[in-house]
Amino acid sequence: MLRAYKYALNPTPRQARLLDGHCGAARKAFNWGLGQVKAVMDQRAAEASYAIPEELLTPAMSWSMYSLRKAWNEVKATVAPWWAEYSKEAYASGLTRLAAALKNWSDSRKGKRAGRPVGFPRFKSKHRAVKSCRFTTGVIRCEERYAVLPRIGRVRLHETPAPELVDGTARIVAATIRFERGRCFVSFTVEEDPYVRAPARPDAVVGVDLGIKSLAILAEPGGEPQTVPNPRHLDAALRKLGRLSRRASRRVGPDRRTGGTPSKRWRRAKAHRNRVHHQVAYRRADALHKFTTGIAAEYGIVVVEDLNVAGMLENRRLARRVGDAGFGEIRRQLAYKTQWNGGRLILADRWFPSSKTCSGCGVVKAKLLLSERDYVCGSCGLVMDRDENAARNLAALAVAVSGTETLNGRGADQKTRDTGQVAEKRLPGSPQRETGTASPEAVGV
Repeated sequence: MLRAYKYALNPTPRQARLLDGHCGAARKAFNWGLGQVKAVMDQRAAEASYAIPEELLTPAMSWSMYSLRKAWNEVKATVAPWWAEYSKEAYASGLTRLAAALKNWSDSRKGKRAGRPVGFPRFKSKHRAVKSCRFTTGVIRCEERYAVLPRIGRVRLHETPAPELVDGTARIVAATIRFERGRCFVSFTVEEDPYVRAPARPDAVVGVDLGIKSLAILAEPGGEPQTVPNPRHLDAALRKLGRLSRRASRRVGPDRRTGGTPSKRWRRAKAHRNRVHHQVAYRRADALHKFTTGIAAEYGIVVVEDLNVAGMLENRRLARRVGDAGFGEIRRQLAYKTQWNGGRLILADRWFPSSKTCSGCGVVKAKLLLSERDYVCGSCGLVMDRDENAARNLAALAVAVSGTETLNGRGADQKTRDTGQVAEKRLPGSPQRETGTASPEAVGV
């Protein structure tokens, strides 16, 4: 199986310049290839507007990585006279990304690609684009506290690497360098034999209901729910960020209208403010990894909701807190960590009424306001925190989806269904449909 190991680098000043130069070389090749493609496309469009036959138009340019690289090798001495200073893999990395971007745009236009429409690739800015470069050939290995990269040499790592990278147990197939959050990182893509793991409780089922007041509510069938507090890393740093942002705004920053350069005091203030943002991001990532690792290592079956996180982020009242909680990242990590640990992740579609359904009798409420934090059942009289009630209903879904990974095979539908043992007590007009793997009566609490 393919896995990735990511480490921070501590390069020397010379190595930092080489790393930055390789990323710049990849950006140069990307922009050059995109310029050639756009020039040919615009020329053909202009010729077609004059009713020139198809066979007489300017020949189309191939978008494959091999064709782009062949064309680059023919003109690199003129376009980039300094090309020999950096590894050939830097230019190949930029052209490979361009070929992938063009293919995604073409497939999206033809309807061959699912999801949102993909726009045409744009030129990468030197100041705004993320600096990254990928090495697939050459001397790539990992030594004790060092990473060996082509044309760069031995770069010291910030921490001791995993033993399988040093002793050769895992075969390194690629290395990617990337500048983010003020530091440089290297990610090793390796091929290794999958570990034979098993959760501590293979038969245990847990429902995970994500929230803002509490990060998550964990509920097992018949057990007491557990509350995972929300650390709110960004909220804790907002006051300090506001003070540092005001300090930076009082300095002389860059002016694009006049071409003015920023002052050194502005650069220092900006770096100080960005350092706080980076600390918040690192703390959030550390907390989410510990949370998801603990769940995947203990439970055999994990049930979570397929939340519309992109839609939540459009709500100006909730966007900051939803982004700080990291709902999408939690689901992404649970997806691969449950697989690594021999467990299974079950996704309840976003229209499943986990909060509206009574975990005691199965009655589905027609409406439940977001301000109602306690669930009160009008049929059995159950009174429970709405998040705990939702977590119990999610845990009950594991009985209904034996052998599948989603509640229905067709994706999300807008039909509500009950999950209670007493189907006769559901509200009038509440539709109910079988999942194909379990009958409605088999959905227990």
